[in-house]
Amino acid sequence: MTASLTLPPEQSANCAYFFDLDGTLAEIKPYPDQVVVPKTILQLLHQLATHNAGALALISGRSMAELDGLTTPFRFPLAGVHGAERRDINGQTHIVRLPAGIEREAGALLQTALSKLPGTTLEAKGMAFALHYRQAPEHEAALITLAECITHTWPQLALQHGKCVVEIKPKGTNKGDAIAAFMQEAPFAGRIPVFFGDDLTDETGFEVVNRAGGISVKVGSGATLATWRLDGVSDVWRWLEQINSSQQQSNTTNNRRGDYGSFSRSI
Repeated sequence: MTASLTLPPEQSANCAYFFDLDGTLAEIKPYPDQVVVPKTILQLLHQLATHNAGALALISGRSMAELDGLTTPFRFPLAGVHGAERRDINGQTHIVRLPAGIEREAGALLQTALSKLPGTTLEAKGMAFALHYRQAPEHEAALITLAECITHTWPQLALQHGKCVVEIKPKGTNKGDAIAAFMQEAPFAGRIPVFFGDDLTDETGFEVVNRAGGISVKVGSGATLATWRLDGVSDVWRWLEQINSSQQQSNTTNNRRGDYGSFSRSI
């Protein structure tokens, strides 16, 4: 059973933080290009990263270029396109490449097909595609059939369901593997993972975090592998305020203890 998360994790824990973006750090909008992460939230993310030696990454279905655009002026470690591309703390990128021609041929086929389904939108991400139907839910079945046809034609690709979107991505890539890769590297290695996500695409991340004894948090309703839950994006924002305040107080207390440590021991 998933419990409601109302307080930050235990502050004696040495945590690494991972966040999905759409539906987690930012409210979902009718179209992806309408999404905005408030500046105050970006500042809170930056503060949380600073408090934890930089051990904070964004894990999203968006491309890394989109994520950078949404989080300017900060530059966080990222996993984009459900882990098909990743940038570590040192700026080194790890990108899954598809055989030549697949992106072009599949993209052309999808563009033609979606042009006949009013209200649907094709989002090309290089090695992946998102077929959006939020404005045309009546086309959900048609898009699923289309995606299945694409993945059958090119077995290097896999279908990923999401909220009002059908995604086509490189086979063998997911958010769980991206988190696991980060957890093998500094500054994430040796810490307890904490992951916030809202969608079906985040479930592989929850599974990896649970196996590591971490804190998995589902944002919103629905069945999930996550062990904790927040009701919505505003609750994630409130939690970020709490965790930063708590860590700031903890750091202040530790500094004071250091200042007076020798006096206390002499007593």
